[in-house]
This record gives sequence, structure tokens and C-alpha cells, in this order.
Amino acid sequence: MTFKIRNMTVKDIKAVQDVAEKSWLATYAGIIPEEKQKKFLKAAYSDEMMHKRLNHSLFLVAEADSGVVGFANFSFANDQGEANLGAIYLYPGQQSKGIGTAMLQEGINQLDGVVSISVEVEKDNAIGVSFYKAKGFETVDEFDDEIDGHILKTILMTLDLS
Repeated sequence: MTFKIRNMTVKDIKAVQDVAEKSWLATYAGIIPEEKQKKFLKAAYSDEMMHKRLNHSLFLVAEADSGVVGFANFSFANDQGEANLGAIYLYPGQQSKGIGTAMLQEGINQLDGVVSISVEVEKDNAIGVSFYKAKGFETVDEFDDEIDGHILKTILMTLDLS
């Protein structure tokens, strides 16, 4: 399978919203109640929020012959060189093909002055936790988080690039 990683454009918003919805529903089934997922997605991936992310962060998409199949959203590095990976999602059928790794690497390549990247991942998201560990992220904290009254066990992981 061939794919390319590129910066997101306004034309990609609907496709990214679709990837977010389908990947969330698959990833968090049995972890976060579906109605709470949908409420979160409606807010976090609204057209307005997508435009804000596009204009104020590094937003990458993975594109294959079928169109956009995944995305990654990074904050820009702060003065200490720390960046945050806010989201990295792929359609469930596109996982384990090197696309997530390519998006992570492209983010690292494009983030000027980055020395570390942090990510918050739900503890029961075994695929996500495994992915980050395989890429060299280390757990630095665990805490409770909340989505619309639903408590999540969250892990903060960091990748040291210095």
C-alpha cells in the first residue's frame, strides 16, 4: 500500500472528521460509552475547532489511493522545545501498515526545535499504548481524566528527542 503524509488543508476537514468518528468508535468501544464519545467528537471535531487546529497547530493527514485514511495533530514546540501530540488516528483497517509511524516521524521533522513530545493516552487503549511504547515513549504520569462525567484512566507518555 502506498500513502503519503502531508499537511492538512481546509478541503480535508470532512475526511478528518470521518476518520475521527470511525476510529474513536472502534478504539473506545467498551471503554467510553458511545453517546459520550459522540458528544465529545461533535465538540472536539466541529468545523470551528478544525479551523482553529488548522491555523494554530501542526495538522498532518495520511493519504492513500482511497483518500485520507488518518491524521495527526501536534502543538508547536514551546520555548523549551516541548510539543504535544494531541491526536493520532487511523481508520481501523489502516493500522499496522507504518502510517502512524510515518505521521509521527513527519511531525518530528516539521516541529522546529522540538526536544520532546508528550501524549495522553487512555490506559485501556491497548493499541495506542503499545504503539507509543514501540516508538520509545515512556510513561511519566498516570491520572484520572473526565469526558462528560465519565472517568478515564489516562497515561501521560513522553518521547525524549534530545
